Amino acid sequence: MSIDLRRETKNDQDQKVSEYINKVLSLIEKEEVNKEEAAWITKETVDGFREHVNPGFLTYRKSVTKDGQFAAVEWSDNGACFKDVNGKEYIDCLGGFGIYNVGHRNPKVVKAVTDQLKRQALHSQDLLDPLRAMLAKILADITPGDLKYAFFTNSGTESVEAALKLAKMYSERTTFISTTRAFHGKSLGSLSGTAKGMFRKPFLPLIPGFRHVPFGDFDMMKKTFEVCAAVGEDVAAVILEPIQGEGGIILPPEGYLKQVRELCDEYGSLLIFDEVQTGMGRTGKMFAADLYNVVPDIICLAKAFGGGVMPAGAIVAREKVFKSWFPNPFMHTTTFGGNPLACAAAISTIGVLIEENLPERAGIVGEYFLKGLKEAAQGHEDKILEIRGQGLMIGIEFHKDEIGYEVSKGMFDRGILVAGTLINSKTIRIEPALTIGYEEVDMVISTFKEVLNLVKA
Repeated sequence: MSIDLRRETKNDQDQKVSEYINKVLSLIEKEEVNKEEAAWITKETVDGFREHVNPGFLTYRKSVTKDGQFAAVEWSDNGACFKDVNGKEYIDCLGGFGIYNVGHRNPKVVKAVTDQLKRQALHSQDLLDPLRAMLAKILADITPGDLKYAFFTNSGTESVEAALKLAKMYSERTTFISTTRAFHGKSLGSLSGTAKGMFRKPFLPLIPGFRHVPFGDFDMMKKTFEVCAAVGEDVAAVILEPIQGEGGIILPPEGYLKQVRELCDEYGSLLIFDEVQTGMGRTGKMFAADLYNVVPDIICLAKAFGGGVMPAGAIVAREKVFKSWFPNPFMHTTTFGGNPLACAAAISTIGVLIEENLPERAGIVGEYFLKGLKEAAQGHEDKILEIRGQGLMIGIEFHKDEIGYEVSKGMFDRGILVAGTLINSKTIRIEPALTIGYEEVDMVISTFKEVLNLVKA
């Protein structure tokens, strides 16, 4: 093939790609799409997932939806709900795995990001960027105890990675204790703390030095500390979710977190709270650490930290711990962590949470929600093992996976999105926006009751 012919073929390909891009951008520009456009979007989405993203997603969607609803394509959102490309509205009780604490597309958060975007999107990396400094100060003011210095990330797993590296630099110890059913992310360091074998086995060996003990079993935690000290493998840190999210919404036994705090102090070890899912008002307090009156040495944040508008995360640590990074601030970096858009989103999100008193509201509405779900479940003890939760972080555990799948399908068919947890597939989660209205809560409860009556044990 001649150079001219190859150039002509390349030009034709570029022209096709350019035309496709322009069509996609024209659709993004529209507030609403017509039936023909919706059909095209759906076909392109399904074909794209099958051929270029991962066909496994389509297989999964078919397992949790009825008929052709696996091809539902989300297109717009607002408040506690989102709409698919055909205009059907869903109450979002999955909440992007807990990212929409201040609601979908909260106007104050969107405005802050848009205002920042008009002036500067990303920073040069070399000069001092003001919003990072201001957000760090805000975090020092609102986080528990004497947590003071912040490092910013883009996601939960990045926050956990940063916390683990900081803990290692602080003491040069290499042993970490995590717990069964824990979920801390899927990058290699955070995956070492995650508990589920299915996620771990393909990537073994992971980071050495991690030990897992049963969540809530303080005696086993204490014995593990004793053994580690005896064999010269002193514990650098314990990493815990104050309330386990992906593990199935597992609440800690009374006094457990305080006991672990005291144990860490006794052995000179750090306590890391992974509040990626429990933070930002989800449990009825700004942080679950406040709920249990325990101050960790490092707290990990993400998910709702960016207000459901920007990917954003952070760790906040005590000065004595964080100062390990003072001599060389380039020991751990990330290009986009703490960028101006993410910081604008996080600052505005914290403002909304405080001004609208959403953490307290989550506690009140969550109690109402939990009571209603339990009442709806009466008479279905052969299907439901337990309904539990704190604030608007609720888990419904079934006796069998199959029942959970059928309930999820039935609720989705009726316009309510719920889903199982990653570690415990028998449990479906309820994690709506903290702004969800009582009318929407009542609709979820009544739909749950209706679906339960149809599902066989």
